[in-house]
Amino acid sequence: MSNGAFAQRGMEFAPRSRKVLLVDEDASDLRIYCLALEGQGFDIRTCTSYDAGIQCLETEPYDFVLVSQGSHAFEGRTVIDRALQLDRFRPVLVVTRSTDIPCYLEAMQMGAIDYLEKPVAGSDLLRFVRAHVANAKFKAGGAAA
Repeated sequence: MSNGAFAQRGMEFAPRSRKVLLVDEDASDLRIYCLALEGQGFDIRTCTSYDAGIQCLETEPYDFVLVSQGSHAFEGRTVIDRALQLDRFRPVLVVTRSTDIPCYLEAMQMGAIDYLEKPVAGSDLLRFVRAHVANAKFKAGGAAA
């Protein structure tokens, strides 16, 4: 096998960058999340509005979605709903400044993988994203078989 064929064949198996969508109205939180994930090879898209987050979901596939709750009106539910309509195996994490039990219950019933109170440390977010992206790919592969 020539070096060119080996290089071409090796590229077929190269892991692609995992795409993460971060939807949070707080730009400083988005910066923290980006710093934690971009340095580890994740391809990050950020949105500071729920409508922009939904538009992103409809134009590109994402491996993981983080969405803030917003207020007690739980504006983030629209992003969760659309993300899971498009891909029921996509992990969606909800983050919030203050835990609201009705919002927590609604998020979990909708299919969110977890509901965390801010601040979320970058290292904790990184571990969470890695674990759930791997798990979602396993589930999706198993469902297709």
